Amino acid sequence: MKRVLVTGASSGIGAGLAKAWADDGVQVIACGRDQARLDALASYSPNITTRQFDITDAHTCQKALLNCQVDVAVLCAGTCEYLDHGAIDTGLVDRVMRTNFLGPVNCLAALQTQLQPGSRVVLVSSMAHWLPFPRAEAYGASKAALTWFANSLRLDWEPKGIAVTLVSPGFVDTPLTRRNDFAMPGQVSVDQAVKAIRRGLAKGRNHIAFPCGFSFLLRALGLLPACVQHILLRRMVRP
Repeated sequence: MKRVLVTGASSGIGAGLAKAWADDGVQVIACGRDQARLDALASYSPNITTRQFDITDAHTCQKALLNCQVDVAVLCAGTCEYLDHGAIDTGLVDRVMRTNFLGPVNCLAALQTQLQPGSRVVLVSSMAHWLPFPRAEAYGASKAALTWFANSLRLDWEPKGIAVTLVSPGFVDTPLTRRNDFAMPGQVSVDQAVKAIRRGLAKGRNHIAFPCGFSFLLRALGLLPACVQHILLRRMVRP
């Protein structure tokens, strides 16, 4: 691996991956919206260059991602907002879907003609796509859509020699999750998340899920009959 691209590199997992790869001598193109944070990231290593743009704007993505031939493209920019008491906020749902689903699609559209056989695309989803958690209507739907898209795209891109890896993290200690006002079982650090992703990519995995224990639990719950899932998840609804 000589050159990688990382979106959502302003903070969290994206920044952690950019630094880890730069430390290994890999040339990193770090992308994000916050220019000040990107500048700080660029000062971390001469192996990091930055591109500032908003992934929710398809035209901007096309321009920002010109001349971007990379071995690995990690699309991990994301956001999370919750619906309280089932009150549907169309603006909130639109923001979450645009960032978590349409944003990566915009990036893929801009990169697709530049990817070569042997390239790999990494789409960061979430374990939230396995179960219909209360308040997570927008977030869960966006990650479920991204997961479905990734799994379908893998089939269509395999004949081209382009691999697609889906990443399903649990709770990772980032600025985004620190806004949560509920317990986050199995939470891991950014360093742990970075190691898990890089280890999975080194093994050529199509799906990387961590932490293992929490992943096993949610997958097991996802296999239960819908009526049983409903009873269990109903207990999480706030009064």
